[in-house]
Amino acid sequence: MQIIRQLRGETVELKVEGRIDGYWSDHLAAAVDQEIRQGSHHIQLDLSQVAFLSSAGIGTLVRLYKDLQSIQGSFAVSNCSRNVLKVIQLSKLEDVLIAKVVPESLLIKDVGESSVESPASKSIRQIERCGSIYEVYPLGSESTLECRRLGDASPLEHCGFAKEHCRTMQFSDSAFSIGLGALGEHFEDCQGRFGEFIAAGGAVAYLPTDGTNVPDFLLAHGTALPEVQVCYGITCQGANPQPFRSLIRFEAKKSGEAVAFSRLLESCLDVAEAEQIGIVMIAESAGLIGAALRRSPVVAASEPKAFGFPRIRDWLSFTAERAYTKSVVLAAGVAVRGSAGALAPVIRPFPNASSSGLRIAGHFHAAAFSYRPVQRGQIDLKVSIKSLFEGQVLEGILHLLSDDRAVSGSGQSELIRGACWIAPISNITAEGAQA
Repeated sequence: MQIIRQLRGETVELKVEGRIDGYWSDHLAAAVDQEIRQGSHHIQLDLSQVAFLSSAGIGTLVRLYKDLQSIQGSFAVSNCSRNVLKVIQLSKLEDVLIAKVVPESLLIKDVGESSVESPASKSIRQIERCGSIYEVYPLGSESTLECRRLGDASPLEHCGFAKEHCRTMQFSDSAFSIGLGALGEHFEDCQGRFGEFIAAGGAVAYLPTDGTNVPDFLLAHGTALPEVQVCYGITCQGANPQPFRSLIRFEAKKSGEAVAFSRLLESCLDVAEAEQIGIVMIAESAGLIGAALRRSPVVAASEPKAFGFPRIRDWLSFTAERAYTKSVVLAAGVAVRGSAGALAPVIRPFPNASSSGLRIAGHFHAAAFSYRPVQRGQIDLKVSIKSLFEGQVLEGILHLLSDDRAVSGSGQSELIRGACWIAPISNITAEGAQA
């Protein structure tokens, strides 16, 4: 099979020569998936030189069509041979797969998108910095976040969490939270499973430490919210119906390059014009660096030197190199430049000082899912999160860290493109554990 690529405005046309059968359909799918990963969301196929199309090939075309439709993209056959057309017609897919005639002058427009410009799109700002492009969409002009530090993280040092450290929490879809917790009814039910959790958009995911190493999650249904048993954490809540001030779309300027996590945090802080912000993001990953607990740090397993060398290997799993390099991630957390106040005990520095000369620190958890491209433009956070949990496979959860060891360090997490929902933090409070 030979595939020739041609760019027509914002539409990529792939001219295919050969057969599309059970074997070669995988090669075609890989070529289209590669275009999607590089940011092309409008794709047409010229099949005029294809002599044979099998049912397996039809299945591949339908799958690609659905994938691009799910992200408001487009996929169609722009030209086809007589044999290909016959198979498509027999499959009763002509109206779905065959491209409608589009005037050449309109090819630069996004196929399938409305030509009516929304009020928000008129006020988009575009910023270019450090090899990346940022588009800023205004959301709630006065929106700010109230941030609470829940519980005390110090028992983690000696794996001494007990019932008195645990609280039952629910997080609305206008809040997000990260920390150490588990899904279950009470402390006794969860004591052997506590691990990293992330909650956002009415969804909660966590990584159990019971030896299964399989992440689990719960989604909100109507007014019913999932309950989380929390040992400690950080939670941010918006007072307004729209908790975020801005949506920031980002992408590396050059294809194949990535955006360093610390650079992304710095840009978000600058756009927000704040020194303390909350962030939820959905992004395509170029690799994550972080750690996750292997065992539940409850008092029954209390070990004063559990996190000392070499026992730390039994308690923590570190990424020796970038993980989840071909995934889409949901990440949430707080970023601080300068004084951290009540957050100081639970945040860690990220590499590279900001342009102001102040160190950027933060605390972020990320849930990695099987790959799907992130839809372009202005998207809704709750809808996007629900689509991830219902349509993709949850692969893992990490506490994002930077590995800056001089010789063997893996650096920091990197992302290709994505969306960040941000808002300044107006107040930070610390709450002790409930008895």
